[in-house]
Amino acid sequence: MLSKTVCSALNKQMNNEMFSAFLYLNMSAAANEMGFKGVANWFSVQYQEEMVHFMKFYAYINSQGAQAIVDKMAKPASSFPSLMNFFQETLKHEQFITKSINELTELAVNEKDHATQIFLQWFVTEQIEEEENDREIIGKLKLIGDNGYGLLMLDNELGTRVFVPPPTA
Repeated sequence: MLSKTVCSALNKQMNNEMFSAFLYLNMSAAANEMGFKGVANWFSVQYQEEMVHFMKFYAYINSQGAQAIVDKMAKPASSFPSLMNFFQETLKHEQFITKSINELTELAVNEKDHATQIFLQWFVTEQIEEEENDREIIGKLKLIGDNGYGLLMLDNELGTRVFVPPPTA
């Protein structure tokens, strides 16, 4: 059974994951408008992943005899001046999510909520991958600079990303 404090924090994180999904959907649309179909695809896949994260929290909260509550959220950004800005903002946002997951994990430890600690470990590992992916793309963009051919190659590379649902167990 979840304490009220843990339940509230889990609901807050669940809504953070929904915000993330909407942010990445906006980024996908903005990249598409800029003519970067591969980047648009990359963010579309990112959107799908965030929806999985949202649903993991939703299912976990409900499975623990508590109520998942979708709440009102801020409107995510929808315009970005450059590809570098897309990924700098993505990294900044993922660092915020990492901090939030870490704080939630610490709360579960302090509350001696072992089930929630175990549940959150998947997200701790996931955040390592999220930040690493963003830093890798930022590094490539730094190397490419304003080289149109390089941007085209990166766009093509990012267009190959496919959504792979995580294992359910």
